Amino acid sequence: MRALARHSPRNTLAVVIHISRTLGWTTNQKKVSPVHINSRFVHSDNRAVPKTISPQPFLSQTGLAQPQGTFKLSLHVSTIAFRQYSTTTPPRPNTSPSSSVSDSPFAYNHPSHRPLEGVLVIALEQVISGPYCTRQLADLGARVIKVERPGTGDFVRYHDKRVLGQLCSHFVWTNRNKESLALDIKKEDDLHILKELVKKADVFVQNLVPGAAERHGLGYEELKETNERLIMCEISGYGSDGPYKTKKAYDLLVQSEAGLLSITGTPETPSKVGCSIADISAGMYAYSSIMAALLQREKTGKGCRIDVSMLESMVEWMGFPMLYAYNGQPPPQRAGASHASIYPYGPFETGSGKVMLGLQNDREWVILCEQVLEMPELIRDERFKNTARRSDNRDELYEIICGRFLTRSAEEVVEKLEKAGIANARLNEMSDVWEHPQLEARKRFAQVETEAGTVRTSIPPGMSGDVEPRLDPVPAIGQHNEKILSEFGLERKSA
Repeated sequence: MRALARHSPRNTLAVVIHISRTLGWTTNQKKVSPVHINSRFVHSDNRAVPKTISPQPFLSQTGLAQPQGTFKLSLHVSTIAFRQYSTTTPPRPNTSPSSSVSDSPFAYNHPSHRPLEGVLVIALEQVISGPYCTRQLADLGARVIKVERPGTGDFVRYHDKRVLGQLCSHFVWTNRNKESLALDIKKEDDLHILKELVKKADVFVQNLVPGAAERHGLGYEELKETNERLIMCEISGYGSDGPYKTKKAYDLLVQSEAGLLSITGTPETPSKVGCSIADISAGMYAYSSIMAALLQREKTGKGCRIDVSMLESMVEWMGFPMLYAYNGQPPPQRAGASHASIYPYGPFETGSGKVMLGLQNDREWVILCEQVLEMPELIRDERFKNTARRSDNRDELYEIICGRFLTRSAEEVVEKLEKAGIANARLNEMSDVWEHPQLEARKRFAQVETEAGTVRTSIPPGMSGDVEPRLDPVPAIGQHNEKILSEFGLERKSA
C-alpha cells in the first residue's frame, strides 16, 4: 500500500491511497465510536454495494493519529479519498458590506492558498509573449525562475527607460513575481544547470526561435525522458513547423499577416493596434493552455508539449472579420475609431471635446433620436431606418449628430446619454486611466518594488481588490543566482 497524507488549513485532512484489489479490512461492521465511515464500495465487477467500514485498519497502516470529526469516503475502484470534516459547521464568509474578502477562505487567489502554489516554472524567455504568460502563472502563486543572459539579460530591458527614468515599461509590466537566474546556455556548465532545473520543473516555457531549444538539447522529446510530468510550452511567431517556421516574427508583422491592419485605421491609412496585441494574445493562450495541461496531468500523470504561435492566436481573435468576409464577401472597411458595420458607434464632436457613444439596435436608435438629439423625425428617415442603412449613410448622420452635440459641452452630452441609457465613454489618455474613478473604487492598483524604486501597478483581473495580491519585486539580472544554485545543489563553474 502506498499512502500520501496531505495536510491543509482549517481542520481538513486529505489522504489518497492506492491499494491492491484485496481489501481484507473492509468488512461489514456497525458504526464505530468516535468516528465512522459511510461509503459505497465499488467491486471489480462495478457493482456498487453499500458498506460501513471501520477506519481503524486504515489509520494503523498509515500511522496517522485518530482525528476527531466525521469521515467521508469516496472510493473509485482502486483509489480511496478520505476527507476529515470538522464536527462543527464550517465557517461561512461574512457577506455583510463591511466584511473583508481577505478574511475569507473562499477568496480567489488568497495568499494562504494561491492556486499555483508549489508549481515550479522554468522560463527561458524574452520580450513579451513568454514573460507575459509566466507572469500570469506567477501572479497565481507559481514559482517562476526566469533564465536570462549574464550581463545583459532579457533584451527588452533596454527598449525604453520610461519607468523612474531607469527601467523599461515592457519589462516592469511582464516580470514581477519572478526570480532571475543569469545563465549562458552556450556554455556547457550553464546548460547543464538549466537541464537539471528542468528535471525538477512542472512547466518549462521557452520562446526562442523554432529549433533553437532542440539544438541545445532542450526539446520536449529529450526532456520528457528525465521528467515525464513536464509540461513544455513553446511560443513562436508562426509555429514549430510549416513554411513560415523560421520566418522572423515581431508584433507588427504578425498583426499584418493576420489581416488585422487591413481592418484597422482609416480608409487612407492601415494602422497597427497601439499595444503588442499579437504578443499578448500568444501569451494568454500559452497561459490558458498551461493551466489546462496542469489539470490534464492530474488525470493522466503525464506532461505534454504545447505549441503556441502568435499568428494562430491573432487569427483566432480575427474570427468576426474573417467570417464577415466569408466566401469572398467584402471585408469590413477601415473606419478609424468607429465600428465598421454598426452606426452610430464611435467618437463625436461636442462643444468641449469628443465623446464616444455606441448603439446596438433600433430600439436604442429611437431613444437617441427622441431623448438625446431631440429629433424624432430621424426615426422615419429612410436613410437611417435600420443598422445597415445608418452604416451606409454614416457621413450624413455624423454631421447631424455633431451639429446637435456642438451646442453642448462634453459633460452635458454625457449626462443626456446616461439619462437616456445610451452607452458612452470618455476618450481617455493614459493619465486618465491611472486616475480612473472606477478602477480606484475597485482597488485595482497596488505597488511593486523594482531595483529603481516603487512603482504603481495593476492587480490581476478577476481578483478581489480586498485580497492581498502577490506582488514580489521585479528582479535585477541574475539577482537570484546564488540562492537558486545553493537551493538546488548546483554549481556554476564557469563565470
